[in-house]
Amino acid sequence: MFELVIPKDIGIDIDVPETGTTYDENAQIKAVTLMQASGLTTLADDSGLEVDALGGEPGIRSARYAGENATDADRIAYLLAKIKDVPLEKRTARFVCVMAIAEPKGKIHLCRGICQGVINQEPRGDSGHGYDPVFYLPKLAKTMAELPMGVKNEISHRGQAAKKAREILMKLV
Repeated sequence: MFELVIPKDIGIDIDVPETGTTYDENAQIKAVTLMQASGLTTLADDSGLEVDALGGEPGIRSARYAGENATDADRIAYLLAKIKDVPLEKRTARFVCVMAIAEPKGKIHLCRGICQGVINQEPRGDSGHGYDPVFYLPKLAKTMAELPMGVKNEISHRGQAAKKAREILMKLV
């Protein structure tokens, strides 16, 4: 079996710059950097929101879309302003997550999760973070921020990637 720890738990306090141009690259950069600092098999991720009407924006810049110090509310307001004239049926989007597992012996595994949805015209719900209040799931008739945590973890991009990562990690023990 293995024990999951965060860098702070083992005395590591480094900020890993996301200098890649894809989710895969950013996840790998973080996983490899932290693996080298710890000597342990390391899991790291990168994720973002891709809106088709914006040509895939904000993408890997999702956290910095409205500026470096923007809040979740700022990012949502910025996104909604950019697509204010786009009809709901053309607001298709997806959350993407890539988890990288870096092994000390040099092998890297990538796990991808994607959750399809639509950008709602206004925020709804108070659970979750980031763009969750405007990420609408037509099949459930709710935004991601309106879902119970168990449901969200089952269907989300991170939940999907984490299931795949768990399968790989179980084979490594």
